[in-house]
Amino acid sequence: MTNARRNDVNRRHDFVLLFDVCDGNPNGDPDAGNLPRVDPETMQGLVTDVSLKRKVRDWVDVARGDEGRFKIYVQSGGPALNAIHKRAYDDLKLTSTGSKQNREDVDKARAWMCQNFYDIRVFGAVMTTGVNCGQVRGPVQITFARSIDPIVPLDLSITRVAVTREEDAKVVVAEDGGGVSGKQTEMGRKALVPYGLYRAHGFFNPHFAAQTGVTEEDMDLFWQALQQMWDLDRSSSRGMMACQGLHVFSHESSLGNAPANRLFDRVRVAARPGVVASRSFSDYTVEVDDGVLPAGVTLTRLVG
Repeated sequence: MTNARRNDVNRRHDFVLLFDVCDGNPNGDPDAGNLPRVDPETMQGLVTDVSLKRKVRDWVDVARGDEGRFKIYVQSGGPALNAIHKRAYDDLKLTSTGSKQNREDVDKARAWMCQNFYDIRVFGAVMTTGVNCGQVRGPVQITFARSIDPIVPLDLSITRVAVTREEDAKVVVAEDGGGVSGKQTEMGRKALVPYGLYRAHGFFNPHFAAQTGVTEEDMDLFWQALQQMWDLDRSSSRGMMACQGLHVFSHESSLGNAPANRLFDRVRVAARPGVVASRSFSDYTVEVDDGVLPAGVTLTRLVG
């Protein structure tokens, strides 16, 4: 029954996602030399919603991307987006030429895109570039993740014994016959966070889901992705990242039975007393007030 609730596309769902990073960069800021993103006033770490959605997309693509309904629209190395839009028109035998497409054709192309691409159904997309497939407002929305405590972004020097350019490795012979050794190493930089526990909030709107065609299978896949995508996204720059909590509040009503912010307040995360510098998840306590939930609301703890 619990699984049926959290996968029910006719209910509103609100969720809390907890994840941590150890000795890695969870989301670099290109405007700051790829240092970990921070709130400059509080020095809390930030991870964008785009970064989290990218992980979901990549996991779904590997897990189910070879199936017709689970293709990924926004991905690196794929065809240009306008080429995908044109494919919708070609498949439906619609006219895609000219500066504008008529509204009826756009609606048909929009429905085709929702049917064939998982991330459009779930997250939405703006597809009005060139070949117009309309706009989709996705039923799943995710906030920026924010670290529980301030983080310490480190920018470390690293060295490499292999030299990039041939001329740098050459030994220059001096006039006195002595050899001057060429370059022996290359210098680089690596940014990381020693440790950070991050918290993000998410929302599922059943009214938008009805418009995009999201199914219970789609929802079950989304919950799986939030739990398992961290293992697929491993890299030396990421360090050690893991899901440490996923709490889903499901409502009886499609409009919701309680405000999301009050439900989120029931998940309380804090550093343990006496911890000066957190370096692991065990340095925190997570308390979930699930004693007397508002009428019509149920809580599913998928992780934690």
